[in-house]
Amino acid sequence: MENNGKAFGDSLSSNIAKVIVGKEQTIRLLVTALLADGHVLLEDVPGTGKTKLAKTLAKSVSAEFARIQFTPDLLPSDITGLNIYDRQKNEFVLRKGPVFTNILLADEINRATPRTQAGLLECMEERQVTIDGESYVPGKPFFVIATQNPVETTGTFPLPEAQMDRFMMRLSMGLPDRAEELAILDKYMDREPLAELESVQTLADLEKARTEAAGVFVHPCVREYMVDIVEATRKGEEIILGVSPRGNLALLRCAKAYAYLEGRDYVTPDDIRSLAIPVLAHRIVLGYGCGGTEGTVKRMENILASIPVPTEEFGR
Repeated sequence: MENNGKAFGDSLSSNIAKVIVGKEQTIRLLVTALLADGHVLLEDVPGTGKTKLAKTLAKSVSAEFARIQFTPDLLPSDITGLNIYDRQKNEFVLRKGPVFTNILLADEINRATPRTQAGLLECMEERQVTIDGESYVPGKPFFVIATQNPVETTGTFPLPEAQMDRFMMRLSMGLPDRAEELAILDKYMDREPLAELESVQTLADLEKARTEAAGVFVHPCVREYMVDIVEATRKGEEIILGVSPRGNLALLRCAKAYAYLEGRDYVTPDDIRSLAIPVLAHRIVLGYGCGGTEGTVKRMENILASIPVPTEEFGR
């Protein structure tokens, strides 16, 4: 298992790096979420490469890719599809929406109305689409990468807590530093790297990796450490809502996938510390005036600093 996991992760990361400059940790966390069968929310200002990252990941694993531009007039049927009457066949025919894919980019998801945002909920959580009472499988695997601009709020509809909880991770690309900016100019000087990109894994390889990652061992003391962290998110005067059991299960799945990609068959407390903020921070709801996203991140940092880290042997 050790060689398989590290080789799988390294091949994807190095292939994505042919298009995306820097952002190694963001790429590794995105691959971790894909391996853990979750979804990702990318919060960033426009132009940082969110769409290109999603397309590059899809191409790297030979997956079907679709994109939805969320706008206030978008309807749930624009996402899921609908039955249309075919006069020649004298029957209703299903016209599938963009969710019938493997990797779906939900661009600027907070620009759509809550009703339309909710149209993604069933697809994300249940891995099924219901149209006129009939259930369909959107795609296997099905991985949603949603984006939103954290700065511009005019004309937006903030995601409710129920929908935020459906995302396994909240990540940020961030602006490049000077060296990365120069590297981007050099890389894109006279070519488009994404157009030349070849796939390095298949969907069958991904499914095999998911099965192997699910078998990674988690020592009881690491599980207790996870529970300590999650319980701490539920305490404090400024906290309205802490992390739910769903969030703890997401952390468990991510920790297994992260350890697998690192080439190990067991999870360490350092894996939990690396994942706690991207997996748990967006699930915390603070009181008004407590800092929003920055406040939840700071809260998680304080929790991680205050809880003793286990030091046992973590292997089987």
